[in-house]
Amino acid sequence: MSTRGPWKILNEKMLHETPWIRIDHHDVITPAGTPGIYTTVDFKNWAIGIIPVDDEGYTYIVGQYRFPLQEYSWEIPEGGGNKGSTLLESAQRELLEETGISADNWEMIYEFNTSNSVTNECAFVFLATGLTFGEAHPEETEELETKKILFSDLLEMVYRNEVKDSLTVIGVLMAAKILASAK
Repeated sequence: MSTRGPWKILNEKMLHETPWIRIDHHDVITPAGTPGIYTTVDFKNWAIGIIPVDDEGYTYIVGQYRFPLQEYSWEIPEGGGNKGSTLLESAQRELLEETGISADNWEMIYEFNTSNSVTNECAFVFLATGLTFGEAHPEETEELETKKILFSDLLEMVYRNEVKDSLTVIGVLMAAKILASAK
């Protein structure tokens, strides 16, 4: 029997695995001493989000249909960062792939856990400035629309609950604070 903090693990087995996630089932003894089960999702990549801001205060967001939600979503450029690469390399690749934008200046502005009750996924949000524009090359699973928008308008969209993606909401709120203090 192994333990994880106050949890005792009686048995564990992998239920499902893809190149992106692994789902495990655990028979446990809870911290209260009662039998229970716990299902966890192990993400094989980092969650990476980028807020590109140009010299005139515009940012660039991408829209796409999100299969699990069954709805269209506007969000910052984001995706999975290979754990074999650095976070910065992953952020640079993702921004270029989704928008065609590269940046001279990069700052990691926030790290968080996306849903720590069921997954170990860690997310990292970068602020990118000193932008250069080129051609996007989305993955075959992505049908993206890019929109140029004032950062202040994106912030208002977050406040109005028009943007619900966690990387976008957290990243925009953190970037707003950083950008305001830089003025």
